[in-house]
Amino acid sequence: MGLANRFFFVFSCLLIVCFCLPGCKDTSKVENAGKVIAHDVEYSIRQTHKNSYVVDVVGKIRNIGDVDVKKVVVTGFCKSCVLEFTGHRWFTSDIEKTDNQKDIISYLSVGAEEKFSFEEVAFYITHEKNPPENLPENIEVVITSFEAVD
Repeated sequence: MGLANRFFFVFSCLLIVCFCLPGCKDTSKVENAGKVIAHDVEYSIRQTHKNSYVVDVVGKIRNIGDVDVKKVVVTGFCKSCVLEFTGHRWFTSDIEKTDNQKDIISYLSVGAEEKFSFEEVAFYITHEKNPPENLPENIEVVITSFEAVD
């Protein structure tokens, strides 16, 4: 084998090692990003003006993971609501949630539980003086983000 071929072979091997080695992980340590669940969720209808109503939410979240978590963001979505401003139907918007439409739990240790509350998951407007008879059918409480504590 010539000197150029040996150099090319060694260079190719080094190149392969440089690209493949960082992809190898120590699998003996299992990374756990944490796990948080919502429970004991209650929905209520609140009158905001003479002919308008909103759905508010209260509940609890629990850290059921193996690591502490921080900056837990809890909010809600109405899957059965329409996305247009309309009367006599529950509606919502697809804009980013405002501060009152989400709750942020600053720290939650393993096994800990914390109360949360937020407002205005869904909206209802009517021209009559009768409030809506029922809550929207498909409201979902979602933990949108959190960070695991090292």
